[in-house]
Amino acid sequence: MQARPLGNVTTDRPWHRSGAAGYARQRIARMLRPPVIVTPMSGEVTKLTDVEIPVRDGTILRANVYLPPDAARVPAILSAHPYGKDALPRRTRRGYRINPQFRILRQTAPIRISGETSWEAPDPAWWAAHGYAVVNLDVRGAGRSDGVGSLLSDAEAEDVSDAIEWIASQDWCDGGVAMLGVSYLAISQFKVAAAAPPHLRAIVPWEGFTDAYRDFFYPGGVREVGFSRLWTTLVRRSTRMSPDLGREAAARPDDDAWWRSLAPDLARIRTPMLVCGSFSDANLHTRGSFRAFAEVSSTERHLYTHRTGKWAAFYSDEAKAVQRAFLDAHLKGIPHDLPRVRLEVRDRGDRIHEVRPEVEWPPPSTTLALHLHGDGRMRPTPVDGAAEVSFPGRRRAARYSWRFEEDTEITGEARLRVWLSSSAPGPVSVFAGLSKWIQGRFVPFEGSYGFGRDLVTTGFARVAVGEAGGAGEAPCPVDIAFAPSATFFRAGDELRLHVAGRPLSPRNPVWGSFPALYRSSGHGLWTLHSRPRHPQILELPAVTR
Repeated sequence: MQARPLGNVTTDRPWHRSGAAGYARQRIARMLRPPVIVTPMSGEVTKLTDVEIPVRDGTILRANVYLPPDAARVPAILSAHPYGKDALPRRTRRGYRINPQFRILRQTAPIRISGETSWEAPDPAWWAAHGYAVVNLDVRGAGRSDGVGSLLSDAEAEDVSDAIEWIASQDWCDGGVAMLGVSYLAISQFKVAAAAPPHLRAIVPWEGFTDAYRDFFYPGGVREVGFSRLWTTLVRRSTRMSPDLGREAAARPDDDAWWRSLAPDLARIRTPMLVCGSFSDANLHTRGSFRAFAEVSSTERHLYTHRTGKWAAFYSDEAKAVQRAFLDAHLKGIPHDLPRVRLEVRDRGDRIHEVRPEVEWPPPSTTLALHLHGDGRMRPTPVDGAAEVSFPGRRRAARYSWRFEEDTEITGEARLRVWLSSSAPGPVSVFAGLSKWIQGRFVPFEGSYGFGRDLVTTGFARVAVGEAGGAGEAPCPVDIAFAPSATFFRAGDELRLHVAGRPLSPRNPVWGSFPALYRSSGHGLWTLHSRPRHPQILELPAVTR
């Protein structure tokens, strides 16, 4: 057996990577002056404030309604969320005071919105100018709506379904209603569409998870204790919701029936759908968005992918044009020529390699199977004999490298199997990541929460492992599915695989992946085993062109 000691090329600390200082300076500059441009809404748009919408049990929900300049009956766009329809940019003598999230979370490009745009909602000024009524709804227990709400629940979906039918019956609506919005404003669409209210014509969930357990609170079984705690705390303080999602998440580490009750039945969705699948949001919405595209029963469904900032993409001219073309087709009868899949492939975070139409996700590919060898290299050939890489799982990471011999596009979902044992047996959190390097320098990509120094893709697993050492040693297989990604590698570029017992990016608000944080493993010496009977393999989806 060939042992690999610490300090050689088989281990390193991926959370320490070059370029942090320059990124920090940029990060601070954008925190102080975020590129968000707010303008007044045209006085020709009519705003109806606190419009009362009764639902089936008599509770009153409230919404702000924006109507186009003419008095004609028009289709309506609904967004439903717990963040407060009246939490708008505030006009001051010096301009507008924007939502603090725009400062806390780094913005990748200029964003232009009107002063009536609430957090992660469509801009009513833009949509009204294009012939739509816009309804911004406080869900039950939030903002100005009555009652005690229940986030992610069937009851909330019933409320929103009732609101859709009420909107369709108003004299300013022509009977057609769609839903549009980002994050929770996307998540809230799935259960509503599964309930199939008669007047819901289309949905546009622009980045939204579909499984609270697998996508957010416990990806791969690993507990998220950063943004999930921050979000549930803010929701608890600003709304009236029961149960408390934060307390339930802490008390329910296993994927039980309660978690299943929060997940929408995607197969029941037959409503036309344009879903945004972001490669930038693996810590939150990426997996769920691509799952929605794969599992809904809608014959008319489209996938728009990107790898830039969430809000910069949503409010961009290109994205709004795609959203409008889709909604015009299903609410106004205007044909569109949108591709089934809009695929964006990047070769680094700030540079697009190609945007092309595809007929399916993932696109056709062949599997590039790379075996993990004890010298820290990945090769297409299996291990001959046996080799180990040992390292303290909390302080270092195992590192394996592959250099591309020809230009290659890796698009789809990579998979990894390793065989792990530990000096401290029991449940451990395993973090795996793929990164791109050119001539020994790290290539950054856009990540969740505005983190601009992310890896190509990451994956998680929570497993129970056996003790390392001893003649009867039996390592545990660990299978990790990486988040969807689309990345171009040129001949000579290096792909690195890291495996560790802690998150692979630093966590701080200046040069780290704040506020994302996952529960690390305990201290212990880890060993990854490569043997003929224990093959460790990274499977990459190499696109055939």
